[in-house]
Amino acid sequence: MCCRLTSAVAVAQRGMPRVYHMPFRRQKIAGHSSSGKRTVFRYQKAAHNVLYIIFSHTTQGATQGLFGSDASFDYVVVGAGTSGFTLAARLAEQKFSVALIEAGDFYEVVWPVAKIPGAVIIGLGSSPTSTTPVDWNFITAPIPGANYRKVHYARHKTFGGCSVCNVMIYQRPDNGSMQRWADLVQDESYTFDRVLPFYQRTPTFYPPQNELRPPNASAQYNPAAYSPAGEPLQVSYPIDSIPFSSWMVGGMQAIGINETQDFSSGHLLGAQWCPFTVRPSDRTRSSSEAAFMSAAANNDRLATLTLYKTTMGKRILFDADRKASGVEVRTGTSTYTLHANREVIVSAGAFQSPQLLMVSGIGPAEALTQHNIPQLVDLPGVGQNMWEHLLFGPSYRVSLITGTNIANNPAFAAEHLALYFSLRRGLFSNPSADYLAWEKIPDPLRQRFSADTLGNLSWFPPSWPEAEYISFHIYLGDLADPLLDQPKDGFMYASMIGSLVAPSSRGTVTLASNDTDILPIVQPNWLSTEADAQMVVAIYRRMREAWHSAAMAPIVIGEEYFPGPKVQTDEEILEAIRQTVMTIYHAACTCKMGTRNDSMAVVDHRARVFGVTGLRVVDASAFAILPPGHPQATCYMLAEKIAADIIHGSGDGNGNGDDGDDDGDSGDKGGNGGG
Repeated sequence: MCCRLTSAVAVAQRGMPRVYHMPFRRQKIAGHSSSGKRTVFRYQKAAHNVLYIIFSHTTQGATQGLFGSDASFDYVVVGAGTSGFTLAARLAEQKFSVALIEAGDFYEVVWPVAKIPGAVIIGLGSSPTSTTPVDWNFITAPIPGANYRKVHYARHKTFGGCSVCNVMIYQRPDNGSMQRWADLVQDESYTFDRVLPFYQRTPTFYPPQNELRPPNASAQYNPAAYSPAGEPLQVSYPIDSIPFSSWMVGGMQAIGINETQDFSSGHLLGAQWCPFTVRPSDRTRSSSEAAFMSAAANNDRLATLTLYKTTMGKRILFDADRKASGVEVRTGTSTYTLHANREVIVSAGAFQSPQLLMVSGIGPAEALTQHNIPQLVDLPGVGQNMWEHLLFGPSYRVSLITGTNIANNPAFAAEHLALYFSLRRGLFSNPSADYLAWEKIPDPLRQRFSADTLGNLSWFPPSWPEAEYISFHIYLGDLADPLLDQPKDGFMYASMIGSLVAPSSRGTVTLASNDTDILPIVQPNWLSTEADAQMVVAIYRRMREAWHSAAMAPIVIGEEYFPGPKVQTDEEILEAIRQTVMTIYHAACTCKMGTRNDSMAVVDHRARVFGVTGLRVVDASAFAILPPGHPQATCYMLAEKIAADIIHGSGDGNGNGDDGDDDGDSGDKGGNGGG
């Protein structure tokens, strides 16, 4: 990729012709000749834009921590990801002193390619070699339901966390899933209508520029789903849609999935173009770090925020009353303590938040004993109950220009990078997965489910989809390393991704050591239930129905390329899925939110850890459930909600609510010896 960036600079400097093609028609872009005549870029502008997009970032408005020196703050936040950076920033805006601890560096320095939306595919394969400089390099334990494969699970060590390397999709859950969350934690403030203000608080929404988009890619949206006061996260639509996605529109309609207005108003069943967390002014990724730091660049809104980069949280410290008093950290070879006068907040993600709790003495008693960790609180649910969405799907040859050409043709990639750097247009301005669809599996496929599977699915509310379909304009195959594994036969390829969003399999995160430098053991347990196995086969068959429809026939070349037409029976399809199934990187619920009488709950409805005081967990690990779809928006919502709760000292951020235990205490659960 770096060599392609160099090529793009060279191409931009010498000038180049380009006519950009969209589905069904030739698309004219300002600054390019529709007749194909040579158009010369102004090389100074192009070169400047390359340098700006790739290397620019700011840490103005926040303080850099003094490494190796003990210090005291109102709040100490461990993990500067999607939720952690948001929560820390909101507290700092209220002039609380906040230490924000991050094991990584700024991605703008270490991995600036992450700023380019179309480069998102880099590092998202199942192979251990499919990685980036900001990856933690998690490799799962052998997964029985995936034919005992060990799978690379991308997690990101950088300011911004997974908001730096996700696919940038911004959508919210359905009404029913949030009602289920509220029921599980016995707090109606988690219903969709009550959390909507917290969803609206972070994003600045930019409507689609349909007058510039192709007419067959006109996106619908609901302006009432967003607030004009929302900021600083940028949410927008690319101007240049993906050609294959326009054909998927017809494919979805052919199998009975019609378009809905949007995916941020509490309704998901249906199909629509989706927005992304991309800054429209320069078409760069809007991560949690970039959004909040940019907003604070020329003011003092984050003056009380202190950033500790390349600093590892080693363990949470407690006083004699079991109140979290600080965090022992290490930067380089220096170990020191950041004291918390008010609270410690753990936002280290679905794998490392439970790890940090366990090495600090909070978790299953047996696991703590095994690793010689003094027990503070016996909480059996720490590291258990991991929800996840799966990814799989067939690939076909198509008669469209797709991302295969980006991967296989350096000159084409350089052209589109130059187009991106000069005009913020082209394939690199779009994260690729720009059309989504959700459904409940219909008859007659549903009639093939066992009674146990139907009983399992009955737990999910009527508005909760079971299947998601995602447009992706490259060959995916076995998902080992999609960027490098494109067929080199001269054909273009596209895929339809299927995702099981009503799973019953649950994974675990367990300790490999009592040292946070040693990554915990992740066992996703994919496809470990009959219900999940039957569901993924049905989802696969639905994708084939779409591919084989008359609506998509004009672009399909030949038979299914992968896994191929010989794979026909349920058993054969399931085996093909087991051999290729991959995560969509939505691990959640490993520090589950719940009530005191839930043996698997780790935090209460205010994200406070049971059995201690002054300690919260705020990230996807604290979800009560994993709602359908993409959790980025919900990570922001939870951070906003808990920040408001802390600031206003209430249960729901609006001045209402108690600790949720109905006993007047602070939410204690467990204790020394589990009492």
